[in-house]
Amino acid sequence: MNTRKPYPTDLSDEQWQLIQPLLPPAKPGGRPRRVNPREIINAIFYHLRAGCVWRLLPHDLPPWGTVHYYHRKWRMEGVWQSVHDALREQVRTQAGKETTPSAAILDSQSVKTAEKGGTGTKTAWAMTGESRSKAASVISG
Repeated sequence: MNTRKPYPTDLSDEQWQLIQPLLPPAKPGGRPRRVNPREIINAIFYHLRAGCVWRLLPHDLPPWGTVHYYHRKWRMEGVWQSVHDALREQVRTQAGKETTPSAAILDSQSVKTAEKGGTGTKTAWAMTGESRSKAASVISG
């Protein structure tokens, strides 16, 4: 790690030891990676916590374009989901639980479909929109 002053969002050494093996290694061939992956993670965490736009990352962190590239790349490749799953399993194992949750909670407030009104009412039409047959949508000359 470099000699910059740490931010509150920076990873501790223990946290980095947990995350480091879960990150994909640099691809063989081509240019070698010039940016420290730990600093990329630190910059991503700073961005998420501060709520700033990418271009406003502090200058002592890696360039915003590089940080954004890795954040997007790892999101699209499922790296963040893998890190989340692995850390969840570690926490659950340490707590003496099964590695994956066996139950889910569904909030009844988020699923209200029966109270929208029956078919044929103006309320139901306003909520679902009018359905048209394919023949009605064809433009005839």
